[in-house]
This record gives sequence, C-alpha cells and structure tokens, in this order.
Amino acid sequence: MQYIKYFGTDAYTNIAMDSWLLYHLKPDQPVFSLWQNRNAVIVGRNQNTFAEVNQDFIDEHHTQVVRRVSGGGAVFHDLGNICFTFFVPVKSSAEVDFHKFVRPMYDALHEVGIEAEISGRNDLTIDGKKISGNAQRYAGGYLMHHGTLLWNSDVDSMVRSLNVADEKFISKAAKSVRARVGNIKDYAPADLTLEKFWQALQYYLTDEGRDTEYVLSDQQKKGILDLRDQQFATWDWNYGTSPKFNFTNHEKFTGGAIDVSANVDQGRIQAIDFRGDFLGVRDWREIKDRFIGLPFDPDAVYQVLHANVGGHYFGSIDDHGLAAMFSAGAKNVQEEENV
Repeated sequence: MQYIKYFGTDAYTNIAMDSWLLYHLKPDQPVFSLWQNRNAVIVGRNQNTFAEVNQDFIDEHHTQVVRRVSGGGAVFHDLGNICFTFFVPVKSSAEVDFHKFVRPMYDALHEVGIEAEISGRNDLTIDGKKISGNAQRYAGGYLMHHGTLLWNSDVDSMVRSLNVADEKFISKAAKSVRARVGNIKDYAPADLTLEKFWQALQYYLTDEGRDTEYVLSDQQKKGILDLRDQQFATWDWNYGTSPKFNFTNHEKFTGGAIDVSANVDQGRIQAIDFRGDFLGVRDWREIKDRFIGLPFDPDAVYQVLHANVGGHYFGSIDDHGLAAMFSAGAKNVQEEENV
C-alpha cells in the first residue's frame, strides 16, 4: 500500500486530516498512514465531551480534546501511542467488516514478532490485554478504518484525562485499566524500540518498501489545514455538538453550601439555578439572564460572576470556587433522554 505522511503531532490537525482524506482523497487503491498525537483525548462522534473528560486535568496538562467523525468511545493519545489509518475503496457500507480491516494491522504485528490476537468486534489483544482499539466511518464509496497501537502509553494520564474521579479512586482505577490494557513494549523483543517498531510496520505495510508515498499537493494540504481551523480546532465542534444534558453539582464552602443545576444544549447553558444556604445580600436572579447562552465552561461563568463582584449575590463565596463547580464530570452529567 502507498502511505501518506501526516503533518506532525497536533491532534486538531491529525483528526481533521483523517476526515478530509476520507471525503476528498478518493484513491484508486488502499492507502495508509502511521502517525502520533501529543497528549490528547479523542472523543467519538456521538459522545458528550463534557461527560468524558476531566477538564481540570486536561487544562493543567495542556491536553487537546478533539471530536472525530467516527463512532465509538473516548481514547487517550500520547507519544507512547502509534495511530494508524487506512483509506479503502469499498463499493457499499454492506461490505464493511471490522475483522477484515483489523487484519492488516494484525498481520503487521505478527510480522514484527508481536503475538496479537483479534478479540471481539474491533480490538487487538495480547495475553488478553487490549493493545489496540479501532473505529470506522464509511462515506461516498470509501472506508476510513483507524485505530491505536499502545506501545508505551502513560496509563495514569489515560485514567486521569478520561473521567473525573476522586483522588482516592485514581490508584484503583489505574490498576483496573492496567489489568485490561497492555503496552506492546512489555511483550516486544528487548531490542525493539518504538522507532524500530514504526519502521517495521511501515516496511511491512508498504510491501517491504516497494510501495511509495502518496504525496499530497499544496492545495490538498491547505484544505486539511482550513478544515482544522474551521472545524476540528473549534469549541463548537469539540464541545458544542455534545447531546443535550442536565448538569448538577454540590459544594460546601465556608460561606455556605450551594447546589447548581443547568440545562445544556449545543454546549451552551439554556437554564440555570443556584440553591443553598449561602448568605447573598441580593437575589442572584437579577443576573440570571447573563448566564443564558454562555458556553458551559468555568471561565465563561467566572466572567459573569466577576463582572458583578459588587452584587454580593453569593455572600463570601469566592467567584473562582463557584465557577469551578461548572467543571463537568460523568458523576453529574446526565443526557436529557435518560433523565
């Protein structure tokens, strides 16, 4: 197969590239790419981003969050992980079969001495541990099949990035993930580095180096970068396209307890309520309308609170602490149809 070089390790660019190539490349024969993202969480097309990520950890560790066009669950990428994508002409979506398209990577792993197995619908495993997850999207006669190969990924960062969890549960969660997920490095020959592993996969998939690079034109590259900037690097795509959900949270401060609730649609607050025994001098409902339409984001909420600092709506409760309550987690996000 011919191969395509992705542009670097920026997740916004790489996920945009996956999408652009699916809809616009239109190759006569299958092509593939091996690529990497620096720290990123990639959420499935139909997922609620707010419920999938630990936003505080994401922000602190400069982790990108990007929504892909294929389905499935959220995954963590880092430079200990190799991503792969196949673009394959397929006459109809009825011909799409996960096992058929997982097979090339399965064969490549065996060729370099990795005894992987195909497990379930779309996973590759070693010794019962998942080392690769896969997803697909069909459009206009072409299938994009992409997935991950965990070479030496940081499991602690994976656990902390994907869900909000109390610190006392982090160690237990990481232990559980390690029991289910494996790093290929632990099963590889001792002299096989990530770079050598990459080169070996590339060599095998290009028919022992006989197939050449599919070189993109400057116009094609511009189309990819434009798509990155206009869609895949935007808050509206990565967060705003999340399903409708209801949000609740509770916190105790020295100035009183507060329960917050919000209805969120397209990532923006549609309704909001604050309840509790806080000693507000004025009724917070005076500024209620200023929250409506805001992005569901602690910084956006803080800007409203801070602009009305003289209102004493929430007594002595700190604006930063109150805004931080709007950092979403799976424990307090419930999709509307399930309420």
